[in-house]
Amino acid sequence: MYLKVYKNGGHILVAACDKEVLGKTLKHGNTTVEISRAFYEGELVSEEKLQKALEEATTANLFGEKTIKCAIKCGFIDPDSVIMIDCVPHAQAFKI
Repeated sequence: MYLKVYKNGGHILVAACDKEVLGKTLKHGNTTVEISRAFYEGELVSEEKLQKALEEATTANLFGEKTIKCAIKCGFIDPDSVIMIDCVPHAQAFKI
């Protein structure tokens, strides 16, 4: 899984995706979503490192089966909040 962390003041954005979906463009109706290298390609990490990053995150943008499974397993994402875009699971989370 790729992990990239963005920090701005007290806000921490975690962008993570499965290695297999990095660089893909997904289509949903008339909309396209790019899982861009510029935004997501950071460090290749283990499930443990992703979980640690999610614990500190105030916002997260996640794509891919392994990434979503990890986020659900550690209680960061509710399984009901996951959507499918072109057969790829996606979730966003915001801590308020």
